[in-house]
Amino acid sequence: MEGCRVDTLAIHGGRAVVDRHWPNWPQNTENTRRNIAAVLESHRWSISGPYRGQASWEERFGQAFAAYTGAAFCVPCATGTSALTMALEACEVGAYDEVIVPGVSWVASASAVLGVNAVPVLADVEADTGCLDPVALERAITPRTRAITVVHLGSAVADLHRIVAVAHARSIPLIEDCAQAHGARYAGRHVGGFGAAGTFSMQHSKLLTSGEGGAVITDDIRLMRRLAHLRADGRTLAAQPPGMDEMMLVETAEIMGSNYCLSEFHAAILTAQLDMLDEQRALRHRNAVILDSSLISLGFSPQATAIGTTARTYYSYVVRLPQSIVDAAGAERFARALAAEIRLPCKTMYSALNQNRLYKPFSRTRFALGDGFADAVDPSRYHLPAAQAFSRSCIALPHRMLLADADAMAHVAAAFEKVARLVAHLRG
Repeated sequence: MEGCRVDTLAIHGGRAVVDRHWPNWPQNTENTRRNIAAVLESHRWSISGPYRGQASWEERFGQAFAAYTGAAFCVPCATGTSALTMALEACEVGAYDEVIVPGVSWVASASAVLGVNAVPVLADVEADTGCLDPVALERAITPRTRAITVVHLGSAVADLHRIVAVAHARSIPLIEDCAQAHGARYAGRHVGGFGAAGTFSMQHSKLLTSGEGGAVITDDIRLMRRLAHLRADGRTLAAQPPGMDEMMLVETAEIMGSNYCLSEFHAAILTAQLDMLDEQRALRHRNAVILDSSLISLGFSPQATAIGTTARTYYSYVVRLPQSIVDAAGAERFARALAAEIRLPCKTMYSALNQNRLYKPFSRTRFALGDGFADAVDPSRYHLPAAQAFSRSCIALPHRMLLADADAMAHVAAAFEKVARLVAHLRG
């Protein structure tokens, strides 16, 4: 880039620190392509399609993911949002019940609660992890609390030891939202297995992905049976394979459900992608450790995780900016400048849910259930200082960055240093 100055920010026409191609995401293998071809040739593209003489891909993925996570059961579904919805309803959460939701998360953590006509109660987070604060959790519990959701955010696992203790002491079902934590472990166990149910998203950006998809894991056979009916319009898979070209889904009429089924294409992709998950997780972790060391020396604070975390995974690489940079330029300007230097998207963290522009219960008339309900679900009623501070001061880098070679981490650190050094040029 002749004529561009090294000491000029790339966003202002200077030479970018990074001049490389980053790994793409999603990735695939020959097994991925072979599985898709097998679905095409089977003439069964859904579990509601006719039986073709072998187990569906949906069943195969469910069994494989249960084995991977150490859960007794896995019920695949269409999206992470449907997984949350199913888990809430399986735990018998319904109209006007309260569900505690951490103050920093993707909007679906709260909107799924609204979707079952329950009230999301926003609780504050820990300053260093952005995950649900056990002290704030206890303060948020009322006689109407019917469930607790905990989100493992970015690269952090929440303090499950304390959160599980609170849930057990009050006999309140705990639902783990593991949409960003495939492969993470706490106290040697896979996340998702510490509460009544663990939910996962397999949306395009997720660490295990088929473009869209989801799953719920549980050790409770009663809960599993409710989940299975909830995701297939009140039907569940037959105990024994039917005859050729007959339906495997049987109408038991135990509980009315919805159609949240995962297609055979998605299930086949996930079955192949699962084989790569641990190798990718290990590579991301190695590179994150290298980057952590460099950024700490520059005054940045990589996201922390609970002390009991025994295998860390990275949906996004989250960094808290020094307060001097937040005051001088703000996280959004810093993120835009960094993105130009490393040629990758860099974003601010989700806005705290009490200020999140995507969380607008009043924008949909289906939630107009009376003045009392409207008041209860008004997000502005919550005071979430730690969540708001976390959102204002943290940025997130995409996990595909961590699939590069170790040398690339030095370039990323150099980009942080350059933008920090020239941060005064971002004002205005």
